[in-house]
Amino acid sequence: MIYFDNAATTWPKPSTVVSAMTEFMNEIGANPGRSGHHLSVKAGRIVLNARENIATLLNVKDPMRVVFGMNATEALNLGIRGLLKRGDHVITGSMEHNSVMRPLREIEREGVEVTVVPFSKEGFLAPENIDEAIKKNTKLIVLNQASNIVGSILPTREVGKIARENEILYMIDSAQTAGCIPMDMEADCIDLLAFTGHKSLFGPQGTGGLVIGEKVDIKKLRPLKSGGTGSKSEFELQPDFLPDKYESGTMNTVGLAGLAAGVRFVLDETVEKIRKKEMELTRKFLEGASEISNLTLYGGCDEKTQTSTVSFNIKDISPSKVGLILDEEYDISCRVGLHCAPSAHKTIGTFPDGTVRFGFGYFNTLTEIDHALQALREMVKAR
Repeated sequence: MIYFDNAATTWPKPSTVVSAMTEFMNEIGANPGRSGHHLSVKAGRIVLNARENIATLLNVKDPMRVVFGMNATEALNLGIRGLLKRGDHVITGSMEHNSVMRPLREIEREGVEVTVVPFSKEGFLAPENIDEAIKKNTKLIVLNQASNIVGSILPTREVGKIARENEILYMIDSAQTAGCIPMDMEADCIDLLAFTGHKSLFGPQGTGGLVIGEKVDIKKLRPLKSGGTGSKSEFELQPDFLPDKYESGTMNTVGLAGLAAGVRFVLDETVEKIRKKEMELTRKFLEGASEISNLTLYGGCDEKTQTSTVSFNIKDISPSKVGLILDEEYDISCRVGLHCAPSAHKTIGTFPDGTVRFGFGYFNTLTEIDHALQALREMVKAR
């Protein structure tokens, strides 16, 4: 079986991730931060290790500014709902995933002004369009660092400088980039970074979080929920310090054990090595697919300006049928449709049917790319 759905969830995971989770369940299993016995202390160290690994990867000085949750969607909701209120203005882009669009549209009904800056039909942003959209009441710019449909990479640092010059907070959705694209929160002027654990960080599903930069006043960032933290238990008010203010309830500690191991894998392999491998896979596919008649590629079609996510359609065959044939006849797993990003599909001109999406990953091979290209040639010929 060939797995090309890494843009949704990376698979397989490094063996060290599975081992770390198994070890936790077999030998620790306790709740971090709730007890003083040695197993609870070990669980707490695992959580701290996960924070430290994330901080190292993203160049964050204080690991306590890494707040864990279930996924990037929860983290984006924390940043959006926690910061914005009636009368504020927020800027986003037309290539966003619904994890940004839906919370923005909901708070728009509550009195927050939303501006959606148009991207090019290839999925790219001109930074000056962000600059032109800024108003006196602009409080936040929120953008994904790379499209989950065509992989187009945001000019992150350029937008960050614009935000910093205008004293506006800048939040990045790194669901498609953390672990496979070099990132530096300080150099890129990123104030809030939402990440998910189960994609290019090679952790399990149900892990992720929000990294809160030093320019963010946590007194003004409201938590999504309140409850038990294991700290300040004598008070019925939520703790007001990081990370406890935003981490109510029992954590997914076994998941964080896996995430810590996944990020350690990335750090040991290096993001640069992972990026180089994925660029090689993407280049080979783009070169081969561009030669197939009646197959349309979307995006910039340049491995240097995109992630290893590619989208295409075959003339006169619906994306859903292409995906079914690839699965049943060629044993290739991919994703089809709108990919939870209708605005992005409208931008690139593929709404409402969507596209066929291949998401290549670090464990894919050039031989698998060859097999997929041959499958597409045969499908076009037989259509």
